[in-house]
Amino acid sequence: MLTTVDIAKDIRDFLMSRRARITPGQVGLAPGQRRRVPGLRREEAAQLAGVSTEDYTQIERGNVGGVSDEVLQAITRALRLSDDETAHFFDLCRAAAGGKAPGRTRRPAAQRVPSGVQALMDSMTAAPAIVITGSLDIVAGNTLGRGLYGPVFERAAGIPNLARFIFFDSAAAQLFPDWDAMADDAVGLLQAEAARSPHALALTDVVGELATRSEPFRTRWAAHNVKAHRNGTKRFHLDQFGELTLNYNVFDITATPGLSLVGYTAEPQSPSAQTLRIMDSWSAAEELS
Repeated sequence: MLTTVDIAKDIRDFLMSRRARITPGQVGLAPGQRRRVPGLRREEAAQLAGVSTEDYTQIERGNVGGVSDEVLQAITRALRLSDDETAHFFDLCRAAAGGKAPGRTRRPAAQRVPSGVQALMDSMTAAPAIVITGSLDIVAGNTLGRGLYGPVFERAAGIPNLARFIFFDSAAAQLFPDWDAMADDAVGLLQAEAARSPHALALTDVVGELATRSEPFRTRWAAHNVKAHRNGTKRFHLDQFGELTLNYNVFDITATPGLSLVGYTAEPQSPSAQTLRIMDSWSAAEELS
């Protein structure tokens, strides 16, 4: 999926999808006659970016070697890319300009969670926390984090992977009441990681499996809706405790690039905060029994 040829295809599909969502009227252009597409034509995107149609066409085909950042920035402005989409576009261009994909050598050793990170999470007795990789493997968690993602851990044959759980396990729709949003987020995260690390074996494995077996995944992947998910709100439903609404924040673990800590908090005095306290007390009681 993520060979150099495919990176060029990702650039093409991404830019085409961004062109398609902008009508000429939105950018002050006359609609013209006999339009085959509702969005911008290549020549219109080129005009807005201030480059020749030929140069724009080459860029959209993934031929970005030697193209200046100024030209790429002009295209992002012409297509009204968000900050997240701009970062994704530049990641794709860097990957495409990097030359041939490296050979598939042996799989690298698993990323290790720094001991200090685990100790930090363990001290967070009122806040669930997990550590995830760019391919959405959950490689660590504190007691509440493992409780919050209990079905993901319990139903995994090996290292639990959040994307596989969402798209392959029927229990995902129960754990995540907002399943569509969770699925969108997972694909967006994998797509962004694919642009940053296009030849990572763990990533190509999970994306290849999802693309082969899941139509909902393929549909979302083709949409190229890229958005960073650094903070927000998520809902969970646990059989024993009911529904929780939690705020989350994502922090990069700089000591081990590629790992991120996701921490969850509840609004003070909310039913979800009370549920977290109950979950923590139950866990403490189980450890003592």
